Amino acid sequence: MTGFRLHLLRHGEPELTGRMLGRTDSPATPRGIAACVGRARGLEVDRRISSDLSRARACSEGIGPSIVDPRWRELDFGAWDGLSPAAIDAAALDRFWQDPDAAPPPGGERWSDLVGRVSAAISELPPEPTLIVTHGGAIRAALHMLCGFDRRAVWSIALPYASLVTLEVWDGAPRTAQLTGLVTA
Repeated sequence: MTGFRLHLLRHGEPELTGRMLGRTDSPATPRGIAACVGRARGLEVDRRISSDLSRARACSEGIGPSIVDPRWRELDFGAWDGLSPAAIDAAALDRFWQDPDAAPPPGGERWSDLVGRVSAAISELPPEPTLIVTHGGAIRAALHMLCGFDRRAVWSIALPYASLVTLEVWDGAPRTAQLTGLVTA
């Protein structure tokens, strides 16, 4: 069975923090871009991919030329997008965190939709060392799909800005992976 190294890098700190940032396109700060560039230093990759949102794209371009793939976007928080959690009805937000498929944000995306688009993107990756600059939700969806972690387990993993998750991915139908590294500090 052949395998390849897959690095998933969360974008750097955006200008807006403490918000439900899905489709809201808040740019990364210069400090956030520098953190991602530093985190990626020394990674040997043949391919770089980023989400199409500027906070991920700018970090990826700071590292080197990248392919843009919108399937690596963050979960769409619908009517909550761009809001702070304090501005959202607490009971509705709690229902979402408990079951994001049964209680998605109004007009937003279900967890299973995010998993589906990330899974499709992963299935099309060539088996070569790859760096993907993306978002916390998309990284969690990849861990769910590749490693079999359930939704509660992946949401319990802290992924601060510029966190790097490294996986050894094996080809198969479906692809599977082993988590080989998590760098958050």
